[in-house]
Amino acid sequence: MMTLNETYEKEVEFTVRYVNVPQNAVLTSGETDSVIVNISDKGFSLFAFIYSEDQHTIYVDFAKYASTDGTGTVPALELQRQMELMLPASAKITSIKTEKLVFYYNNGERKKVPVRWRGHLSTSSHYFISKTIIQPDSVTVFASHEKLDSIHYIYTEELNYSDIRDTLIVRSGLQHLKGVKVVPGNVKINILTDVLTEETIDSVSIVGINMPPGKVLRTFPSRISVKVVTGMKNYKVISPSDIIVVADYEQFKDNTSDKCPIQIKQLPDGVSKASLSVYQVDYLIEEQ
Repeated sequence: MMTLNETYEKEVEFTVRYVNVPQNAVLTSGETDSVIVNISDKGFSLFAFIYSEDQHTIYVDFAKYASTDGTGTVPALELQRQMELMLPASAKITSIKTEKLVFYYNNGERKKVPVRWRGHLSTSSHYFISKTIIQPDSVTVFASHEKLDSIHYIYTEELNYSDIRDTLIVRSGLQHLKGVKVVPGNVKINILTDVLTEETIDSVSIVGINMPPGKVLRTFPSRISVKVVTGMKNYKVISPSDIIVVADYEQFKDNTSDKCPIQIKQLPDGVSKASLSVYQVDYLIEEQ
């Protein structure tokens, strides 16, 4: 009892809510804010106030403080006046950690931008990240015209994970930009892993390109094998037609050799390395 009769100073957070916001206005700094103050009072009175069920909420009239440039400023004196009305008569505000409260708004200007992952990922040995899926992959941002022009994407929170071997699903908030409202405010991220494997894809056709009109390239063999490094799951869905191997007429038209060079022109997604069983083949040019 004697202890609680002493005078104490405690830090208290008041919630700020904006009211009378026009329908055509969008608060880009959020519909709520907060102000932190230090309050001095007797222990009984102070702790009863702090732990009461009543919400410590300040209501700010949007129309009163909004300017024409998309911002509004609430002086600290106005905030203090409202807080003092809620405090016990014996309590005193010793300091306010906010000199003024600034809010931002616009009249509905918006644009959609992609979401980018921020952080570092690493897998266990023999595993790799086959795909990262962000849902949704883009968000709507509300801000002033000048800020909208400078925003090209939104980052996730910094997320760092190591030794990943199974599919990882995380929910992440998005970066906070001053005077910018992002909808939705968080995304779900699916990080898919797979086991690395080296496999051979047989019967890949060799295609002649840049051939003169009326001429057809015949190669011997006409199909070859391609060795690929990919995930086990991905390998099961790769077909020979997903890989394009070409012989470019422009590269051998002036050669006197009876062999022409071939090269890989296209690989399916998820293939990190690929090599041919041979890099030169016999050929014949036929007239059509």
